[in-house]
Amino acid sequence: MFQTIADIALVLTFVGVAAHWVLVPTGGPRQAVQGTVHVFSLLLIEQRSSLLGALKKLAYLVSLVCFVVLAITGFWPLLVRGEHISGYLMMVHATFAPVFALCLAVLAVTWAGQNRLTTADCPWVGRLLRRTTRLPVADDQKSWSCFVLGYKVTFWLLMFLTLPLILSIVVSMFHILGTDWQYWAMAAHRWTALVFAVVAVLHTYFAIRARMAHQI
Repeated sequence: MFQTIADIALVLTFVGVAAHWVLVPTGGPRQAVQGTVHVFSLLLIEQRSSLLGALKKLAYLVSLVCFVVLAITGFWPLLVRGEHISGYLMMVHATFAPVFALCLAVLAVTWAGQNRLTTADCPWVGRLLRRTTRLPVADDQKSWSCFVLGYKVTFWLLMFLTLPLILSIVVSMFHILGTDWQYWAMAAHRWTALVFAVVAVLHTYFAIRARMAHQI
């Protein structure tokens, strides 16, 4: 069941992203290349970067590498061979997992400020609050962008999914909860990892599109 649903979810995600790219164009091919280069330029640590900026880019680079490794080692046995992860793939998976968790913690702290949701991201929420309450909600005149909103929302979704993703595998490693709980913990880890992978793809896509429109 998981194999079928995972295959469908991943295929629909990539097909949906490709279809949206074609049906909702932003600029020309040159802007598309620039936006993609900007996203992956986060991997390069500039010589004049501050210590915090270098830490953010380094955490992004390491987390990206770890995500690719964990996705391949985790999904390949299940989706391609229909088997559970074991052997050398398990060893590699277990080695990169704690590094990935640490990098996500660093990104959560260092990127939280720039990804906070404001009234400019959800103008209808501000209008609703002003009409239904007496709260002094400022009317932000900045132009609204679905790409920026999607970029920020998917960032927070990734941070939210990190907790069950980590806790589920940690719980499954201990025998204090019994065999049944270990089974459910492993199942929760697989499903959470699938959702995490889909959201990560969407987050990258929104980042590229927002940068193409010079909105981030």
